[in-house]
Amino acid sequence: MKKVGKGQLFALFFNMFVLSAFTFGGGFTIVTLMKRKFVDELRWITEEEMLDMTALAESAPGAIAVNAAILVGWQVEGLLGMMTAVVGTILPPMVILSIISYFYNVFAANVYVALVLKGMQAGVAAVILDVVCSMGGKVIASHSAVSLFLMVAAFAANYIFGVNVVLIILAAALFGVVRAALARKRTV
Repeated sequence: MKKVGKGQLFALFFNMFVLSAFTFGGGFTIVTLMKRKFVDELRWITEEEMLDMTALAESAPGAIAVNAAILVGWQVEGLLGMMTAVVGTILPPMVILSIISYFYNVFAANVYVALVLKGMQAGVAAVILDVVCSMGGKVIASHSAVSLFLMVAAFAANYIFGVNVVLIILAAALFGVVRAALARKRTV
């Protein structure tokens, strides 16, 4: 765990707050932006750590953005970093949803708000495509036949056969546990 210092707790909070406040489209979108900020720009965590955190955040119950904030905050500054990152992540949606719920009738009937939300959907699709290409490219570059097979099988299971994503994640987790146990057994 890298200690980034007390002054950077504010930077952690501010970055999580801004990412959460201006990111539309759910957890996958914010995870991509978290990678750009904390791996590429600030270099507080490595790309491999971010990929592991994304997998954990995705497979754990709850919102992916909050799960990722927990993991990034913990990795950056331990318990205090985790709490800071979570507060920075959940505060913007709470404020925005409070305002929207107060003015719900005005927002629901407004044609321009509906058009803005439609436009945001296109942006979200582009960001998710970026994540798929980035992470999928790394799997392809690894030249691991097992990883390539799992990626294609997971896609086919969901897209072609309509298997629930939760079942795919559980199957992949089980496969990973069995694979790790076998690898550990070979080294003993």
